[in-house]
Amino acid sequence: MPQYAVMFPADNEAEWGAASEAERQVTFDTDYEFGQRLAARGGAVTGGAGLQDSRHARTLTRGPRSEAVVADGPWREGDEQLTGFFLVTCDDYEALVEAAEVLVRVHPVVEIRPVTEF
Repeated sequence: MPQYAVMFPADNEAEWGAASEAERQVTFDTDYEFGQRLAARGGAVTGGAGLQDSRHARTLTRGPRSEAVVADGPWREGDEQLTGFFLVTCDDYEALVEAAEVLVRVHPVVEIRPVTEF
């Protein structure tokens, strides 16, 4: 069954840290509803996680002699950062997109991308 990453970029990482328990519960409930909608369409959430602020990130890039260069911070400069993701399976890409529509209630942007199988 094809696998997809459902990702949540946000332009304000601090919002989650400042969210009340009630606001967080709405997010959890909506994420659960997504899982239920996906299952009803023959898919499944197989994994996922929220990510800590990008200030905790370390980025490795290839230097001029192919050595690793390590820097503090995210790989991408700017306000928008990846804040979490789900890994899902679903035979029907359009059914996955339909199931994910519920997520924009709590995640301003939802990106869905097929996973390359190796």
